[in-house]
Amino acid sequence: MAAGKGEEYAMGNCRRWILSTGFVSLAGLLLAAALVVWIDPFFQYHAPLKKFPYLVDNQLTQNPGMAKHLDYDSVVLGSSMTVNFNTNWFGELMDLRTVKLNYSGAYPKDQANIMDIIFESGHEVKSVFLGVDVMTYTGGVNETKYPIPEYLYDDNYLNDVQYLLNKDVLLNYVLRPLADPDKTDLATVYQSWWTDEYYNIQWVMHNYSPPEPSAQEESADAYIESTDKNLRANLCPYIEQNPDTTFYIFFPPYSILYWNDVLVENHLEATIAEYRHIVKTLLAYDNVRVFYFPDLENIVTDLNNYADYTHYHRDINRYMTECFADGNCEVVNMEEMDQALEKTRDMIERFDFETLFSKEY
Repeated sequence: MAAGKGEEYAMGNCRRWILSTGFVSLAGLLLAAALVVWIDPFFQYHAPLKKFPYLVDNQLTQNPGMAKHLDYDSVVLGSSMTVNFNTNWFGELMDLRTVKLNYSGAYPKDQANIMDIIFESGHEVKSVFLGVDVMTYTGGVNETKYPIPEYLYDDNYLNDVQYLLNKDVLLNYVLRPLADPDKTDLATVYQSWWTDEYYNIQWVMHNYSPPEPSAQEESADAYIESTDKNLRANLCPYIEQNPDTTFYIFFPPYSILYWNDVLVENHLEATIAEYRHIVKTLLAYDNVRVFYFPDLENIVTDLNNYADYTHYHRDINRYMTECFADGNCEVVNMEEMDQALEKTRDMIERFDFETLFSKEY
């Protein structure tokens, strides 16, 4: 009997230990989830708390929440060509409350994914500033740069457990900012790591690797079909469905080394035709304004404006913002676009690549 009572007592202790451990674990999980909901570092449920030092450094996970809950009437979209915009400039020059929601290396589908959220968020969107990288429009219409965390892009709260009970979210985006507060300035969020000393011809040329030459020239229409599919699937529907929003579509001024790649890879005519097709398609819409920057010879041919063959100094972003405000560099019809393309072609043909590559850097 004593042994039986001892076993029963031991089993009772074991049950109580299991129950108490389970209760403590459940309470810990609930506390962690409640903390994530309260701080909401990915902005899935509410706008940022005024006094919390939010760390914003992950475009894939934090852009959807910012699109839902930040206070804005305009957005900047695009690839790393847009990260050095300061959204305060748009307020200063155009009286717009602007948020930056770019994705480094973005494909057209990446832009479409975030525009779905932007235009379903209930914001009155006055303007979209979208940088178009022509090389990305030759890919598949459903191609994205990185796999997206679907649970942050949909409206299904049931799968939010991946956010609420995420150790990385709790440690790096809730607790770490409390221990080491250094609040991200949303006006300059995602800006490139290059500081001013990296923007010089020596750094650019030292790190530049030309592509393998191609003996076969791409036909002038090589990129038209894929580009048109991307326009029709990932950009035009948003322009058509939001006639009260002005879309500022702009083409970034890659350096002359980008055009060297185009020449070496033998697709100059195909690339120029692609630019032309995109602009012809977009100028058909009354709520689209097109800005073309690749023909700015004083910028494009001066490698001191760049940190690599495409990425330019933030002063160039400032200049582009001024153009959006005053209309400089805007093309309003195909005659002007053809003139801009001819100017680009002439710049490329006149540039002395031989001297550039013959120097020691």
